[in-house]
Amino acid sequence: MRSSFRPPGRRVPRPWRPRSIRGQVTALVALLSMLLLVPSGVLAGMVARQELANAGWLDARRAAGLMAAADRAGRLHDPVVTSSVPGVNVVQVVAADGRVLASSPDARGLPPLSTLRPTADDPQRDVQTCANTRLGCVRLSAVRVSADDDSTVVYAGGPVRTVIATGVFDALFAVQVGVLISIAIWAAWKITGRTLRPVEAIRAELAATNVNDLSSRVPEPAGDDEISRLARTVNSTLERLENAKGRMEQALSAQRQFASDASHELRTPVAGLRAQLEEAKMHPQDTDLDALLDRTLGDVDRLQAIMADLLLLAKIGGTPPAMGEVDLSETVRMEVSRRADRLPVRLRLARATIVQGVDTQITRILTNLLDNAQRHARSAVMVEVRHDDRHAELVISDDGDGIAEADRERIFERFTRLDASRCRDRGGTGLGLAIVRDIVRAHGGTIGVDTGDAGGARFTVRLPLHPRPSDAPAPSGTTMSLAAFSAH
Repeated sequence: MRSSFRPPGRRVPRPWRPRSIRGQVTALVALLSMLLLVPSGVLAGMVARQELANAGWLDARRAAGLMAAADRAGRLHDPVVTSSVPGVNVVQVVAADGRVLASSPDARGLPPLSTLRPTADDPQRDVQTCANTRLGCVRLSAVRVSADDDSTVVYAGGPVRTVIATGVFDALFAVQVGVLISIAIWAAWKITGRTLRPVEAIRAELAATNVNDLSSRVPEPAGDDEISRLARTVNSTLERLENAKGRMEQALSAQRQFASDASHELRTPVAGLRAQLEEAKMHPQDTDLDALLDRTLGDVDRLQAIMADLLLLAKIGGTPPAMGEVDLSETVRMEVSRRADRLPVRLRLARATIVQGVDTQITRILTNLLDNAQRHARSAVMVEVRHDDRHAELVISDDGDGIAEADRERIFERFTRLDASRCRDRGGTGLGLAIVRDIVRAHGGTIGVDTGDAGGARFTVRLPLHPRPSDAPAPSGTTMSLAAFSAH
């Protein structure tokens, strides 16, 4: 027994059905045009034939009436002249006893064309006869000349139209219907092909697009119809895919570089720690245990700091946490008051500087930049918070040696240390400024470095202000509070 199961959603193709939309639309138009035009043509032919027949009967009645009037007036002579009514060429005047008293040239020598005689109550009758005539079938109108019983009868009419008798009239309508159906099919085929031509171009372009190159775009036809919107949607999707691919490749490249840098940076303290432990194991009698523990704990602290920074970088690159209101000036004030720095920190803070961000990450930006400034400053560190209508700025500067212009982008790379910092750093991970840059970018801000007024490095962080209701008063950017904190 053959199974009739087929996967859901998959339609079985029908051999009689056209495969293309163009063919399906054309076939539908052909079917509809035949259903509409063929009955219409048949009906129109019937109506036209009936109208033509009615016109023939009207001509016969008119001619018979005129001939009867002429006979009553004594003006009807033999042979009868029939030129007064076009299409009427058969006239006979028949007496009550059946004798032909007068006739037209086409009816001369013929017996009475009909035995039908109108009565006094019905003085005019119509008859169609095909006997006793050389002209074939004729339509005749019989009219009594007078009301007497022995009144003569005038027969007038003409042959049935040849175009109707031979079916040429029907053939004419059939040809007309066929031509109209052909025009409808041809127009449907051409118009559908022209309409679907952009779809074929879109299909061909998409077929040529591969995952390695998503820069191609499908052609966008003019207008705002369904196909134009489809093309714009496809191009928008390709653009998003291209951007997503670029971000993915960038993330993979950064991940590979990050793994390479991290493995290189972690190798040194691990190797040093192993060497110290192996040396202590080989020469236990010459090993100062307290000094060994101090050194190994220092290396462990360094490893712990590196791993903590790596985890923070991974967290920053993941799903961003929910952001809220952060008072940047208050955060700076509280963080500086808790620190015990070797150099004093001077503050210049604008009040009510509310930014959109995560409080712990904003604090980490400040902490890392303050640590960097404390390592390189000679006598003091300056922190300033200011804002305009849309952004807040956190500026941290020192009076150290500054940063060369060629190194101002490189210092934000992971595990990058300048020569001067290698001599002065003690236990730094090389990730502090990289963490600052990633946090700032995650908050929709920017960070830059230049030379400050005191000649040292000046880091400027720009963060978007928190959106406030339209009726809330704008924070004043000119009110400053100046404080100095010294820590030892």
